[in-house]
Amino acid sequence: MRIGLGFAFVLATGLAACGSDGTGGGGDDTMTPDANNNTDPPPPARGFQIKSPEITIKAGEEITYCWYFKTPNTEDMVVKKWSSVMTSGSHHMIMFTTTSPVQPDGTVSASQCGVGGASAQNVPSWIYAAQNEVAELALPTDDGTGKPLGQIITKGKPAYLQMHYLNPSDQDIKVHVVVNAEAFEATQAFTPTAPYITFNGNINIPPGAMGDVETQSCATPAGSKFWMMSTHAHKQAVKTEVKAGTDTVFSSTDWEHPGAKMWMTPTEFYSFGAAGNRLTYSCTYNNTGSNAQRTITTGDSAATDEMCMATGYYFPAANGKSLICYNGLGPF
Repeated sequence: MRIGLGFAFVLATGLAACGSDGTGGGGDDTMTPDANNNTDPPPPARGFQIKSPEITIKAGEEITYCWYFKTPNTEDMVVKKWSSVMTSGSHHMIMFTTTSPVQPDGTVSASQCGVGGASAQNVPSWIYAAQNEVAELALPTDDGTGKPLGQIITKGKPAYLQMHYLNPSDQDIKVHVVVNAEAFEATQAFTPTAPYITFNGNINIPPGAMGDVETQSCATPAGSKFWMMSTHAHKQAVKTEVKAGTDTVFSSTDWEHPGAKMWMTPTEFYSFGAAGNRLTYSCTYNNTGSNAQRTITTGDSAATDEMCMATGYYFPAANGKSLICYNGLGPF
C-alpha cells in the first residue's frame, strides 16, 4: 500500500513532536523510577549505550531537536531492557530507527526534526520513549511458552533521538540524553515484540468546546497480545481512553503523565481478539483559556495544538516490526 508524502510528514512530525508516555509515569503499573538526580549511568555489560551531544537551551526557550546516528552495536542484538536519563528541563525523548539515514550521522537539528528525507519507503519506527528524566522499561520474561520477549535492533541501524526541552529559568542550561539498551546473550531464544502506535491526524476542537470527544478505531494484528498500553495528548485533554468493544483497556485524566497499564505475565497479557481485533481510542477536550477563541487541530505544540494517540507494545511482532495506525488506516 502506498503512503503519501503527507502521511509520511504527519507521521514523522506528529509522533516525533511531543512524545508518548511510552514508559509510564504514574497511574496504573508505572515502571518509571523516581530519582532526585540524573547522573549518567554506565553502559550495560551486554548491549549498547547511546549518548547525545550536549547542547545549550537558552533561558525561556522551548525546543524540539533531533540527533541522528547509527546504533553502536556491532552485531544484531535483542534488547530485554531499556533505560534512559535526561538532564533537567526535558519533557520527553523518543528513539526512532529508519531503513536508511535521514540525516548524516552526528547531525543535530531543530529544523523539520524527524522529517528530513522521510518517505513512504523510510517511515520512522518508534522504538523507545520516556517522559520522565530517569526511566526504564524491562520487557516481560515469559511469553507463555517460557521464552522472554525482546526487541530486535540490527547492527549499525540508522536512528535518531527526538528530544523536547523546556527551560523556564532565566539561565541557559546544557542538556543531553543517555539511553542504555541491555541485550540478551546471542544464544537466547526469544519472541519478538515491538511498539504499536496510533495517531489521529483529524482533530478538530471548536472554539469554546467543552467535552469534545475525538475518536478513531484501529485494527490490531490477528493473534497478537499486548503487554502495555498508554495514551498521549496535550493540555486541552481532560480524559484519554482505549477500549476493546465496550471493555475499557486504559483510561487517564492526566494528559501530561497518563501512566501505563501493564500486563507482564502470560495470565495477564491482553488480546483485542474478542473485540474483532480492533481497538478504539479517544480523547476528550475542553477548549478554554488562551485557545478558546480558535479551532484547535492536530499539531506539535503542547500549548496551542493537540494530539490523540494510543501507545503500546504487542507480540509476536513479525521481524520485530513496529506498527503505526494512522487515521484508522493500517497498521503499517
